Amino acid sequence: MKKIVSLILIAFTAVTFTFAQENSKSESKEEKSEVIKLSIEDAVSYALSHSRTLKSNDIDLEIKKRASSNSWNVFLPNVQASGTMSRANEYSPSNSGTLQAINGALAMNGMKNFLPVKDGYDKEEDRWSTVGTVSASWNFTPAYIAQIKIAKAQYEAGKISWEQSQRETITNIKKMYYGLLLQQESLKIQKTSLENARQRMIQAQTNFRNGAIPEIQYLQTQVNYENAKPDVDSAEQSLAQQIDLFTFMIGMPVGTNIELTDSIEPVYVDVSADDLLAKYSDNDLQIQNLEKNKLAAKLGITAADFSTWLPTLALSYSYQPVYIGSEGAWHFSKDIGDGEKWYDSGSFSATLVWNLTNMLPWSSNRQKVKDYKQQLAQLDLSIETLKENQKVQVRKAVDTLTQAKEQIDVMGRNVTLAQRAYDMTARSYRNGTTELLDLRDAEASLNQAKLGQINQKFQYISALMDLENTLNVSLTESK
Repeated sequence: MKKIVSLILIAFTAVTFTFAQENSKSESKEEKSEVIKLSIEDAVSYALSHSRTLKSNDIDLEIKKRASSNSWNVFLPNVQASGTMSRANEYSPSNSGTLQAINGALAMNGMKNFLPVKDGYDKEEDRWSTVGTVSASWNFTPAYIAQIKIAKAQYEAGKISWEQSQRETITNIKKMYYGLLLQQESLKIQKTSLENARQRMIQAQTNFRNGAIPEIQYLQTQVNYENAKPDVDSAEQSLAQQIDLFTFMIGMPVGTNIELTDSIEPVYVDVSADDLLAKYSDNDLQIQNLEKNKLAAKLGITAADFSTWLPTLALSYSYQPVYIGSEGAWHFSKDIGDGEKWYDSGSFSATLVWNLTNMLPWSSNRQKVKDYKQQLAQLDLSIETLKENQKVQVRKAVDTLTQAKEQIDVMGRNVTLAQRAYDMTARSYRNGTTELLDLRDAEASLNQAKLGQINQKFQYISALMDLENTLNVSLTESK
């Protein structure tokens, strides 16, 4: 009886464990199969918050911002504090002269606690001395002002670079989103063609069994269907890989199952290349960035000139108390509050310094000025090149927009005609009055027209984003 009960308990436990495992597996499958619906605006918003590239750019900008905000710290004085206890190995004859000088200073100040002048050390405590020092120095040169302006110009250039990176990243994300939509539409057309091939194969199999068609015709439909399957599988795999790349790009975990909710439908704009260049040519972020770099180079020349031809003002002050108690340095702790036991050997100084080496034409400072001037020449060339390239890119984008819009209209009419031709050919094939080859040609023409129209829509959207990115302007926000 006990054995039976034990067997029942074991069986119940096994069933319960298996049921729990199945539930956990089904729950994990449900979690894995959870689909996240993603519009293009959702993708951009998510990327702005989670993209690793953009986070790195934020850190770079924060470094430049901190450097700009704290660039005034060149005016901070250098303050140091130190304390020293030292032991003399041998008695120096100069010590007696030093002690006499200190005694003279004490006498002038009305103090009575004179130091004994000796020819040597009487005991171990006399070998020790205690010195504390608090010093402050402050330098000023007009070059500091130029350095502060350089830091602020570099921060402004950093903000432009950050904005440029933001726009380029957003543009790439949008392009990739529409590219995925293009791949999905292409895959959908391929799957439709595969399903049509499967239906034709089933129909041919039925007709062959009924003796309506020869076996060779049935085999042809079967071969066409089997040949189309690898292309569809390859397209599905490529789409899955691109989706993984897209999720990685926007900062989502790789393998996230997403559903794209938008469609490839462009917003048309009526633009002229000359008008766009006249209005927005100065908006180019690359040109603005180079202008800020020019400003930094000019300020660098100013800073180098200031450090060459103008002096540096150096102020220094030190407070250096020396313990002069007669009982020796070992007992200074009990005399620490007694002003008569201490002597201040500190000083104050004000100095004007000219660096004569910097004035030499072959010095590193003057060579740096020459480097800055050559950088300015290079920046001017780069700006001129960018402006000419901007004209080329704007004209190219506008031409692409015009051509793509015309092709979209043409392809739209072609899709309508190709669909009618395919429907008529399919009916004729089902009635046995049209060959399979003619049906496949009609289907290929229909697919080509559909893909051509979608591709032209993608080209229009891509060219418009490139145009807006080049001119740093939104041409569709009022649409």
